[in-house]
Amino acid sequence: MQITAAMVKELRERTGSGMMECKKALTEVDGDMETAIENMRKSGLAKADKKAGRIAAEGLVAIALSDNKKEAAIVEVNCETDFVSGGDDFKAFTNGIAQCALANSPADVEALVAMKLGSGKTIEETRQEMVAKIGENIQLRRFECKSTEGAFGSYSHGVRMGVLVEMNKDDQDLIKDIAMHIAASNPACVSEADVPEEMLAKEKAILVAQAKESGKPDDIIEKMIGGRIRKYLAEITLMGQAFVKDPDQTVEQLLKSKDAKVMSFSRFEVGEGIEKKVENFADEVMAQINAT
Repeated sequence: MQITAAMVKELRERTGSGMMECKKALTEVDGDMETAIENMRKSGLAKADKKAGRIAAEGLVAIALSDNKKEAAIVEVNCETDFVSGGDDFKAFTNGIAQCALANSPADVEALVAMKLGSGKTIEETRQEMVAKIGENIQLRRFECKSTEGAFGSYSHGVRMGVLVEMNKDDQDLIKDIAMHIAASNPACVSEADVPEEMLAKEKAILVAQAKESGKPDDIIEKMIGGRIRKYLAEITLMGQAFVKDPDQTVEQLLKSKDAKVMSFSRFEVGEGIEKKVENFADEVMAQINAT
């Protein structure tokens, strides 16, 4: 059977695949459109497996909140290029995953990808079809689902960074300010009590080694270390940091003046820990804060 340009065009529109790939698929099945589509979907799954090892350091972060602000989900979905992450299909896919996570509170990524989106297909089936269509490795990297007796709020710096904040009361303006601060300053945890002991011990060992090089007596060194540890804790904890919108007060002082308390926060930045081009999001966030 002769494979016409119209047939190739139809198959391209229905599958999103390349022209030569569509022509080959139609030729192999003597122009049977439905069989060609079925075969391409099957081969697409194989292609998805082959692309799984390629570095996917671009992508999007999406946040979903319940209407009463008591439930929240934050997800990161990765791809290989910012061209793909900026596409409507990828944005819809990522937002759909966030809504699915919010609605179902799955235990882990494996459980989440087995759940169905509004299309009736599972997240994993949709992901594989997108890989076959787009030609890039696409992965659901991580997510968190949370619930609270207080309230959640969020701040998104574009689509590549998202911060979710849990507060003891529903003050969305304050929560957004705190979330913007977290985006810019990247604290390790909420307060000194939350700092992991191994993290503190490692920093203390470094400071002791540095102080001993000064040749000062041990009692002086101990006082030096105490002051430096306090400074270190102020720098890495949300409560100890100077508030970015008003550096004359700490975040803790701001919260006390509002009779508010931050219970937890999650800060997702696309590609964290993946080898990729380095971009200074803190400077970008600070520029946006200073403009407000």
